[in-house]
Amino acid sequence: MAGDRAEQAARARTLNAWRRLGYRFMPGDSFSYVLHMRPAEWPIMAAHTLLGYLLAVGLSPAAITETWVPALLGLVLWVVCLNGGTLALNSAFDRDAGDIGYLSAPPPPPRHLAAFSLALMAVGQGIALLLPPIFAIAYGVCFVLSILYSVPPLRLKAVAGADWLINMWGFGTLTPLAAWALSGRPLEPWALLVILAFCPLFAGFYPLTQLYQFEEDRRRGDRTLALVLGMRRSLQVAVACTAAAFLLFFLAAAALPAGPRQVLLLIPLAAWLAVLLPWLRKHAAMTPEQHQRGMYAALRAWALTDIAVLAVFAL
Repeated sequence: MAGDRAEQAARARTLNAWRRLGYRFMPGDSFSYVLHMRPAEWPIMAAHTLLGYLLAVGLSPAAITETWVPALLGLVLWVVCLNGGTLALNSAFDRDAGDIGYLSAPPPPPRHLAAFSLALMAVGQGIALLLPPIFAIAYGVCFVLSILYSVPPLRLKAVAGADWLINMWGFGTLTPLAAWALSGRPLEPWALLVILAFCPLFAGFYPLTQLYQFEEDRRRGDRTLALVLGMRRSLQVAVACTAAAFLLFFLAAAALPAGPRQVLLLIPLAAWLAVLLPWLRKHAAMTPEQHQRGMYAALRAWALTDIAVLAVFAL
């Protein structure tokens, strides 16, 4: 066991030039704390968070800069403190040896990773109280959900269905809702539909993040949603949830004055189907590496969705 841990640590420290540089300039296991916050995921979380703010204020530079101070502070709190802390807390109890989402060759979790994660999220919660109340409440709800998700004895990530519900609401809906709140503007009916649409969209995406980790999750005894459903049904759920999400997007677009921009929503819908339908057809013959590539292809479809949503609702 000690030999395996030493081998894992050596691989993590020498994987690439950035790793070697980080461990060179941050003593001991300090850089391991940073890696377990999975900074490779931060741009994705930042984009999804910023989406809510841009939906509220529009894409006019003057409108964006009107409340840029609370928006920037809120973005850092949500992405680094809450999201980074959540991912690190998850790593502290998962103790993965193989690749995980947004972190290849993870280092062994440092001794105080759980305490560090909780402290980081708690500091973020304290600062969040200075921002609009809905943002602070959303942060607090996600803080609690993060603990319930990762920490024994509850550890709801190992309970099929509970892990799904936490992520679809936390990442899918509460994230853009919190960012909208940073603008100080009331929530409009079309915006409520758009923000709700991201709940089933993430419900469809979430099982895709687990398909390439079947063996790792089975080894730990975690009953993840994807393990319980199986690969075929997980992909069917992904297709159905994605369809539900786009139905809500189109309903929100119907509440706006008629115009040609609404058809832009067909582009990300086509992108999702181009990822999911071949995956569903070929899943039985795919390797874990191919499933992982499928997840990242779905992530690109998500990014295209964010762009189309902004083009329709924020221009």
